[in-house]
Amino acid sequence: MSITRRNLVAGLGLAGAAAPLAAPAIAAETIEWKMVTSWPRNLPGPGVTAQKLADLITALSGGRLTVKLYAAGELVPALEVFDAVSNGTAQMAHTAPLFWAGKFPAAPVFTAAPFGLTPLEHITWISKGGGQQLWDELYAPLGVKPFMASNTGYQMGGWYKRPVASVEDFKGLKIRMPGLGGQVVGKLGAAPVNLPPGEIITSLQTGVIDATEFLGPFSDSAMGFQQAAKNYYYPGFHEPNGTGEALVSIKALEALPADLQEAVARACEWVNLWSLTDAEWENARALERLQAEEGVILREYPQDVLTAARIATTEVMAELAETDALTGRIVESYTAAARHLGKWSDVSVKAFLAARGQPAG
Repeated sequence: MSITRRNLVAGLGLAGAAAPLAAPAIAAETIEWKMVTSWPRNLPGPGVTAQKLADLITALSGGRLTVKLYAAGELVPALEVFDAVSNGTAQMAHTAPLFWAGKFPAAPVFTAAPFGLTPLEHITWISKGGGQQLWDELYAPLGVKPFMASNTGYQMGGWYKRPVASVEDFKGLKIRMPGLGGQVVGKLGAAPVNLPPGEIITSLQTGVIDATEFLGPFSDSAMGFQQAAKNYYYPGFHEPNGTGEALVSIKALEALPADLQEAVARACEWVNLWSLTDAEWENARALERLQAEEGVILREYPQDVLTAARIATTEVMAELAETDALTGRIVESYTAAARHLGKWSDVSVKAFLAARGQPAG
């Protein structure tokens, strides 16, 4: 079934709240927005999600608001999309908060924190636990409004040219790992590198880096990392969640009539959910294929690595909280959400998965 204003609103249970979306447009002016992204065009996972978002906003608006997508490098470089929205070069972007640590030290928390919230827990913190209000406050000084608009789910630990036998093997390791996870492996002795997605495979093949993380098996295999490294590690302790974001110019958003503002918000909400289900399904398929057909060796991180990483995470989060008052409030909110939701997750998800894994009979 194709997505229309009518069936999307009905499916989301928003018939009352979003009734203006169903009203016919009469002599309405057509508005065109530019969307810049941090992804190669149509990259399985976030690249496809970005295009779905652009198309869905256009569809929900009845064509009154059209969104034209510019992939990484087509209008601005991948890691300059925030500035493009802030300065008016584009009205919106599709990207990930972890790229903006240089502007806002707390921004990576809105993608994930090491050993932190799972995908559902993270969505719950943003929507129910005060995370959205803090996120809005963080970006507002630069005229940008964030929305959850992508989730690639649980991340894998990464691709390594050489096996990791112990924490000692992280010493001097050049690994592409942005965000808070990069700070954690830095404390283990690694040299974290922040590269835009389009530059990772070449850097791995040429030895600029020794290892890389990105997302999960679906997007990772599309990037071709299995061609340069065969050791695929789990769990992805550095990013147990993969929230991406739509960045929208506050000025451009507020210039829209109310029903089109609602169309933007609801489109982000829908693609956020769709992308998570897509990632779960396709990651399972891709992992099986990588092992069966591409010679990839699935390896679990040694216990001493996970123990050292947990200790380093405590230090990184404590240091982050001391950065400034707003960052401290964000870290406290995230940590409080982890405590609150973790109690329920232990007796629901964790206990159930343990029971499901036991042999029958």
